[in-house]
Amino acid sequence: MGFSRGIYGFYYEGGLRDAVHAFKFRGRKDVGRRLARLAAEKVRPLKGAFDRILPVPVSGSRLSERGFNQSYIISEEISAITGGILDHRVLVKHGGTRDQFTLSRRERRNNVKGVFYVRDRSSVEGKRILLVDDLFTTGYTASEAARTLRAAGSADVTLFALARTP
Repeated sequence: MGFSRGIYGFYYEGGLRDAVHAFKFRGRKDVGRRLARLAAEKVRPLKGAFDRILPVPVSGSRLSERGFNQSYIISEEISAITGGILDHRVLVKHGGTRDQFTLSRRERRNNVKGVFYVRDRSSVEGKRILLVDDLFTTGYTASEAARTLRAAGSADVTLFALARTP
């Protein structure tokens, strides 16, 4: 997997699924921030357990299309609640990938293989990282990002996802 453990805010079903869609696909950052504050309560007891909070990055084209990175917004809320250091420039996604939700399991794994890199190894070497993502389905994206961080020398990577599939 790459990450040592996963912490999840909610199950991705029912009204929460609708709220995540409003946040992710309809630009409702206010909804995302509220959900992140609620879910971040699961991270509060771990205050001080992480040296850096890193959002899973999106490609430049996705950022232009949406206007924001939803994992960054979640990371901001976690940082505000825990006092943890948010660093959104270290982990980078290069190249375009297809939307994961449109792909089969095998295609999802191949779609994210090798797409992340660490811009500044000294920012993660020996550090305990809280990697933040919006949605955990198959885990391929988070696992690939965590493997990249571990290869760059991170001491540990814990995943926090706003929501996960049941």
